[in-house]
Amino acid sequence: MAVPTEIRLDRATRVLHVSFDDGTEYALPAEYLRVESPSAEVQGHSPDQKQTIAGRRYVGIIGVEPVGHYAVRLIFDDLHDSGIFSWDYLAELGREQDRRWAGYLDALASRGLSRDPK
Repeated sequence: MAVPTEIRLDRATRVLHVSFDDGTEYALPAEYLRVESPSAEVQGHSPDQKQTIAGRRYVGIIGVEPVGHYAVRLIFDDLHDSGIFSWDYLAELGREQDRRWAGYLDALASRGLSRDPK
């Protein structure tokens, strides 16, 4: 299991910086974390139920709360707060950021949606 040595929120740039005990470090934008939230609202209950969340270009994180010794709950300024980001999931998001982000942008385009709020 990946274990973070530091989790730091830069509110000005809306980026969560996560450093792990294996030396890896990731800069995870709030928008990316919001649209990849592990919550059932976003992920559904199976891969074919995953939602494409639009209009979150300017979303921020207003809170980072520890959940035991294995995760954090992120509270976004659109009041989404139901996802529990485990250490392993944060590391996965970091490793797969380029691929997942490209997939998200493709999903938006194919549905005629935008990153910009309405």
